[in-house]
Amino acid sequence: MNMISHIDTPPDDRDGTARRLKPWRRGSLVLLPVLAIAGVATHYLGGNEASAVPMTPPTVTVAPPLAREITEWDDYVGRFAPSRTVEIRPRVSGEVTGVHFRDGDIVRAGQLLFTIDPRPFSAALAEARAGEASARSALALARTDLGRASRLIEDEAVSAGEVDALRAGVQAAEASLAAATARVRARSLDVEFTQIRAPIGGRVSDRRADPGNQVSGGEGTGATLLTTVNALDPIYFSFDGSEALFLKTQRNRKPGGEPAPVEIRLQDEADYRWQGRLDFTDNGLDPRSGTIRGRAVLPNPDYFLTPGMFGNMRLASAGKTNALLVPDEAVLTDQARKILLVVDAKGMVAARPVELGPVVDGLRVIRSGIGPADRVVINGVQLAPPGTTVQAKPGKVALRTAEATTDLPASLAGEATFAR
Repeated sequence: MNMISHIDTPPDDRDGTARRLKPWRRGSLVLLPVLAIAGVATHYLGGNEASAVPMTPPTVTVAPPLAREITEWDDYVGRFAPSRTVEIRPRVSGEVTGVHFRDGDIVRAGQLLFTIDPRPFSAALAEARAGEASARSALALARTDLGRASRLIEDEAVSAGEVDALRAGVQAAEASLAAATARVRARSLDVEFTQIRAPIGGRVSDRRADPGNQVSGGEGTGATLLTTVNALDPIYFSFDGSEALFLKTQRNRKPGGEPAPVEIRLQDEADYRWQGRLDFTDNGLDPRSGTIRGRAVLPNPDYFLTPGMFGNMRLASAGKTNALLVPDEAVLTDQARKILLVVDAKGMVAARPVELGPVVDGLRVIRSGIGPADRVVINGVQLAPPGTTVQAKPGKVALRTAEATTDLPASLAGEATFAR
């Protein structure tokens, strides 16, 4: 601006003239650079809307949901327990003379475990047998006397009272013989009880009494504990379930159906490799915890599973069902709703509220809201807000590999599996 003022004003009156310029002339001098810039912009930008480049719709990947038959599971935590357990206690008192197993052995039913000194009981048995022989002899004599008297009664050689006494003597001799025979059986049992055998097959614990120790016999827990035997094939898995899971299982149970299958994995296992079936459900809920006790039974032929071990069990709650699955990352949250984005034939994006099911290997089960022919946005959901137009690139909902599902949260595992 100073340059323009210098050209239009003589040198001898330069400052005074600049101060006396009229307002319209000063405004025109300021406007000239603005008009020049506007002209350059109009030249390069085309100067009209007809020459503007239209925006290209975003490209997203769409695919129909994957249709598969699945088995839905409910998760529980429990521990293994023996299907039968027996405490080995002696029936007779005496000295232990032999231990016929090694601690922790697998024993069969009827196998000899302990021996108690049988000599006192053998002597008592011999005495009882002698008493039985004496009673049998007395009975024979009484019957002979009665027979002789019965023949003489017709000749009135004996009185009726004598015959009645002889008949009573026969009955008393029969009773004495019966008592002597019972004593023989009891003493025979005592001798038999000196050999303590396993009542069931399974794994035996360690011995609690070595040879030379005196043990007390008897009924119940008053006798000395010698060892225990646990039956491990089959083995039980005990667990507690919430009232909600119990109601769900009851509603899905089919009358007269087979017991629900279960699968169990141990603490160091990634797969549910142990299969069994539901065996027992208690007859009431615990009022303190609101849970109900359940039990499953599993085969354990190699005795690998041991009582007391913890495990994660899943119970088939609804059996095998047909389901539609989409990638879990395709599910969006709209306030309290879960939605999927679908694309119609014209490329228009719409939001579908859906009801979610469990996760199967990274694929989310969709219970309702979409059909098998809908094109669901599985890639590029952030580029396709509802109501916009997109370019749909066909894709495919594929099963995840084992490596692709190792990073899934633990809470999603074991909710459902593909039916086998």
